[in-house]
Amino acid sequence: MRGRKPTPKRGETPVTELEPPIELTSDARTEWRRVSTILCADAIINELDRGLLAAYCQAYGRWVQAERVLAKMAELDPIACALTITTKNGNAIQNPIIGIANKALADLARYAVELGMTPSARARIDRVPKPGKKEVAKQAAESAGRGTDWGNDLAPTARVH
Repeated sequence: MRGRKPTPKRGETPVTELEPPIELTSDARTEWRRVSTILCADAIINELDRGLLAAYCQAYGRWVQAERVLAKMAELDPIACALTITTKNGNAIQNPIIGIANKALADLARYAVELGMTPSARARIDRVPKPGKKEVAKQAAESAGRGTDWGNDLAPTARVH
């Protein structure tokens, strides 16, 4: 998409909790629980965003898994720290796990923007301002000034003729 991105709106159908898809890995489910709670509480997402959130969480899980593999490989290779591997021909090439980690991290960052999870994305989200003390007091004074119109709701014995 070229140009300015549209301003994300708050979820039209607020939800308090979204269930994670069963296909998510353990790390992805952990991230789901962490971020879905926050996003639902702020009414940023609703049921329609479940697939996008699942993609974000799965990318997160894949990134964590790749980083764990790299850390284990680095323990066995203190010189290259698993950044490179040697081919059958003896050539040193970049470890393919690094490519997997980088791709997952790029996907994660892209999904995070779509879900309003980056500072710049949060700045674009339309937020409904919570009324301050002055606004609440003003509304109370206006409604008190109008009085009440109970009309025929009063009991027959209480009516004044």
